[in-house]
Amino acid sequence: MSELYHECGVAAIYHLPVGDGEDPSPLCPEPGPMEASRLLPRMLQDIQNRGQLAAGMTSYNPNRSNLLQTIKDIGTVAEVFRLSHRGKSESLMREYAGPAAIGHVRYATCGKDDRNYAQPFERQHIHKHKWFSFCFNGQLANYAQLRANLLHEGEHHLARDTDTEIIMHELGRELSVGAASRPLEEVFAAVAQLFDGAYSLAFLNARGEMLLARDPLGIKPLCYAIEGPLFAAASESVALLNLGFRPENIQSLPPGHLIVIRPDGINLQQFASSDRTAHCFFEWVYFANVASTLDDRSVYLSRTRLGEELAQAELDEGLVPLDEDTIVVPVPDTSKAAADAMAFRLGIPSREGLIRNRYSGRTFIEGGRARISKAASKYTPLREVLEGKRVFLVEDSIVRSTTMKVLLDRIRDLGGAREIHVRVACPPIIAPCFYGIDMSTINELFAPKFLVDGKLTKEAQDRMAAALGCDSLRYLPVESISRAIGLPASALCQACITAEYPTPHGQRLYSIALEHQHGDVPEDARTYERVS
Repeated sequence: MSELYHECGVAAIYHLPVGDGEDPSPLCPEPGPMEASRLLPRMLQDIQNRGQLAAGMTSYNPNRSNLLQTIKDIGTVAEVFRLSHRGKSESLMREYAGPAAIGHVRYATCGKDDRNYAQPFERQHIHKHKWFSFCFNGQLANYAQLRANLLHEGEHHLARDTDTEIIMHELGRELSVGAASRPLEEVFAAVAQLFDGAYSLAFLNARGEMLLARDPLGIKPLCYAIEGPLFAAASESVALLNLGFRPENIQSLPPGHLIVIRPDGINLQQFASSDRTAHCFFEWVYFANVASTLDDRSVYLSRTRLGEELAQAELDEGLVPLDEDTIVVPVPDTSKAAADAMAFRLGIPSREGLIRNRYSGRTFIEGGRARISKAASKYTPLREVLEGKRVFLVEDSIVRSTTMKVLLDRIRDLGGAREIHVRVACPPIIAPCFYGIDMSTINELFAPKFLVDGKLTKEAQDRMAAALGCDSLRYLPVESISRAIGLPASALCQACITAEYPTPHGQRLYSIALEHQHGDVPEDARTYERVS
């Protein structure tokens, strides 16, 4: 069931028809509006940080027999779209050319390195309104219930263990209800009532209708922009900014809202109401590109303020001498903004004592020995920077601790550091995520076994430091997150650091995870696999 445990990214592009005498968008690629799909791989590259295992695109073109056509495979965006080979890339761009397209990048999870799990998922049908393709970022917390309901109802068969397939079938079923003229907005609103969880979703059908939707709590991000006849959307604003959209035209889609783009225009409307938001705080701490702005909050500035929080905590405690032998070293790349801000506030240097191998990918969602091996090859310590130094090692978060243990060994043995004091720009991760991040059980998390009654004490952090092999370890308190992001705690999903989930099924899954925390279960068993 590993496909359920991922963080992914979606993107979409649509060039509306232009009439005689009207100009196409200046942002459109040179061949013209009918090849706007050429912009999609560029957008996916800008959100490649969200998924490095697989990539794909579906384009729509009313002038070809395959109205919808999908390309997807295992690999990075550059590999799937052959971007390093000009001739092959150009051939693909011509073959899949169209005025509208949606695309997806998928994160590397434990197993399922299978092209069949790559998105978008295309469902062909003789009726154009039932022939569609879609992709999504997120996870349905009530996946097990939806799956059981489908299989119980009769001659239904599911080929994959993924909520992506569940959504595809539910959309297909709802499209079969009522007349072909039924508005797409109404179809999606009906399907969305079944879902408990997090999603940002892109949909494209053989009529040339596109739909973008964001879950009612806004857990997953989704941004869009409109300039003249060109519409674009992506999980992060950086993909739109780099296309050339003006910053003032880039907006976050409000939670519980959808946008439908048809050849005759664009419609934005609400499909579900909610009395609160629950934006995933981990987007600002770790996942999102530092150049992105999500829900009007800058990722870079949020991480900078987290670093200032670390510095203030250090000044308050006064544990480590701040002399000429003390330096701050970020774990690249997501910790750099926090580390620089911490060093500036403390009045000591921030140095790049670790050099990251840009081609190794992220270790967050690698499994077992693969994670250990990749962590060792991912960072090279610079002895010229570290030798004899007292090092503040700044990390954005510690989930399973595998990478941190390897780093500490390498910094001490290869780098020659005198002392290593780990500072984490995040509170301890104490609970699983059931909304799209690959941490589904309590046992796989580092922090819970050290806490007493769930409390983060100095003694608990000292025990963690001893287990990791560093001289000291300090986390930020939970309240620092809302201060840094600039949103009230009630507007954020902080379930993994508070164990308080924003949806009923998320809270139910946590109860199941607690029941199995000390049980005799396989190490790689997931909470979803224990739901009857």
